[in-house]
Amino acid sequence: MRRPRTLALLLLGLAVASLQSGAQQYYGGRGRARIREGLPTAANGVVNHGFTFCRLAYQSVRREPNGQGWSTDYPGSDHNFLFRLAELTTTKPARWADGQLGYAVVRATQDELYQCPFLFMSDVGTVGFSELEVVRLRDYLLKGGLIYADDFWGDWAWEQWSSEIGRVLPDFPIVDVGPEHVIMHALYEVPDIPQIPSIQFWRRSGRRNTSEQGAQSATPHLRAIFDDRGRPLVIMTHNTDIADGWEREGEDDEFFFLFSPEAESPEQNPDAS
Repeated sequence: MRRPRTLALLLLGLAVASLQSGAQQYYGGRGRARIREGLPTAANGVVNHGFTFCRLAYQSVRREPNGQGWSTDYPGSDHNFLFRLAELTTTKPARWADGQLGYAVVRATQDELYQCPFLFMSDVGTVGFSELEVVRLRDYLLKGGLIYADDFWGDWAWEQWSSEIGRVLPDFPIVDVGPEHVIMHALYEVPDIPQIPSIQFWRRSGRRNTSEQGAQSATPHLRAIFDDRGRPLVIMTHNTDIADGWEREGEDDEFFFLFSPEAESPEQNPDAS
């Protein structure tokens, strides 16, 4: 399994870069999306296996406003992330046999889990892991894997998520990641984590508010779990919906430019490699 530190940095960089590049291509599908479960591999007719965007499917045990459980922001965010990853880095994404970019859905109980360079999770304030999933995810993370959790808001969602990921990694604390951390100075200089609401909430609020749960979720947080050597195991963006910035690229010009970090003038780090 490839080492995930660079991937952790790329995730934060792409949160900026995917918005910064301009709306040249985006996933504009409507209706129920086809769920591509498993990975694009030779068994599925894939010849060249590149970087796969793996989304973790899980069981929701509670509901959150505007959330759809594991499939929140799927598949638009996954597709658009891979498109920008290929455009802005030298990474080659995997592709399915029909030519579609290699975003995939995996479950903690599947063997394909260990072929994923990282796992993306959305609406994690609703998650409830089984005992088997706890064991499998702990094994995956300690062997070199990485989870990026996004789009969960407020105190109740935080308590649910922190409790569940605490079952997976009971020996490692959740810590706040400040602007001085190396993660914020890798591919791009990212001064802080923007608060990006879902486009539906933004429209309903009269295009003024970004905090989906009022004062309770007013401050976005970047938090992480590191192992004893400082390697990131889990990265989480709380009180913000970074993936909606990926998903809605090209859908609404006002939303696009309002929440593009270009407004904060990020500069590419000349020492990044």
